[in-house]
Amino acid sequence: MLEWLWLVMFGVTFALIFLGYPVAFALGGTAVLFSGLGIHYCFFRPAWVELFPERLFGVMSNQVLLAVPFFIFMGTLLQRSRLAEDLLRTMAVAFGKRPGGLALSVVLVGALLAAATGVVGASVVSMGLISLPLMLRTGYAPTLATGTICASGTLGQIIPPSIVLVVLADQMGTSVGDMFRGALVPGLLLAALLAVTVLVLARLRPELAPPVPEEERPADGRALARQALTVMAPPLTLVVVVLGSIFAGIATPTEAGALGSVGAFLLAWSRGRITLAALRGTALETARLSTMVLFLLIGSTAFTLVFRGLGGDRELEHLLTNLPGGVFSLLLVANLTVFALGFFIDFFEIAFIVLPLFVPAARSLGIEGPEMVWFGVVLAMNLQTSFLTPPFGFSLFYLRGVAPPSVTTGQIYRGVLPFIGVQVLTLVLVVLFPDLVTMSLSE
Repeated sequence: MLEWLWLVMFGVTFALIFLGYPVAFALGGTAVLFSGLGIHYCFFRPAWVELFPERLFGVMSNQVLLAVPFFIFMGTLLQRSRLAEDLLRTMAVAFGKRPGGLALSVVLVGALLAAATGVVGASVVSMGLISLPLMLRTGYAPTLATGTICASGTLGQIIPPSIVLVVLADQMGTSVGDMFRGALVPGLLLAALLAVTVLVLARLRPELAPPVPEEERPADGRALARQALTVMAPPLTLVVVVLGSIFAGIATPTEAGALGSVGAFLLAWSRGRITLAALRGTALETARLSTMVLFLLIGSTAFTLVFRGLGGDRELEHLLTNLPGGVFSLLLVANLTVFALGFFIDFFEIAFIVLPLFVPAARSLGIEGPEMVWFGVVLAMNLQTSFLTPPFGFSLFYLRGVAPPSVTTGQIYRGVLPFIGVQVLTLVLVVLFPDLVTMSLSE
């Protein structure tokens, strides 16, 4: 029975999580409970618990994780200073003269917001508040409007500089810069396929996505072009500078995140959008998310130590590395696990609970270097799909919270179905063609 105690520990942890306890405290509390029982009944060595302060100091001194609050601050300030609103309104006018043009503008701005904010919730909520009323007023079918917004909002999960990719790189022991490089092509491919899907749907059924009425479009095309350039150039420049400094090796991700935060502040200040309320809200949101990540790290560190002390790491690695099919089976099990958990708990929680269990098995099967980056991008893409899938996808709940009462939950669910197909297709392409990820990595 003792050799399976790690499995009981795992079961207790997930039972507490599904009962509604905060994940960080469920992890830490389970660790304290099982270490206390183990020491009392002499099947757990106290030396494992004595390692906790040293591991905790390692968490506190982790330079990579400093990038998380910087990128959160950058994205939240851009969203709260209404720069995202400017982008959506300008792009909507620019593309609105053709059927499906509004939806296309949502996809394009979603990709740009993903690169600028890196936070799925912020992107979905922003576009839901700004573009959904405009799309419904123009005559868009609620299904297409909501599906486009949900799908575009989830691009923040995969297009760098995503906070998700920062955490993935830290947990998988890879370079954040390599993770950003590896995710860039799949992220842009997914955005392109979403845009093509919108245009095809509008071509096949124009009544679902009518053009913006002529009276709402400016007559002066040159003025519109100048406005679009003025609105799009600054955030695009910021994204290029942040990513370019990382890719060129000029700055670390942490330094680039700090640069991006300063750039976001200057952008908002140049538009006259810096207010005390915006700064206070940005600081509070950054502190809230950063604190959540820190407490999850502390809880998962305690959990991992006790889990290893009970021999769970060895038993689980043995099970995963001896599956019939080798790497393929490990990939299948990891993806199914992440997809299922993505319905119920947030990405950060999945990263700190599940990844430490699968990464050692992946290394034992020879997944290292560029292949580990590919493995991480596949998991991020998979989790993005679960965020979009009914009935529990997080993006669906984000949009439901800001959608008008006239839009039903059933319409949101039906609207995302074509885009789930696009997500799955992109995931299959990334699995079958690892070069989509590894071709941009340095040897």
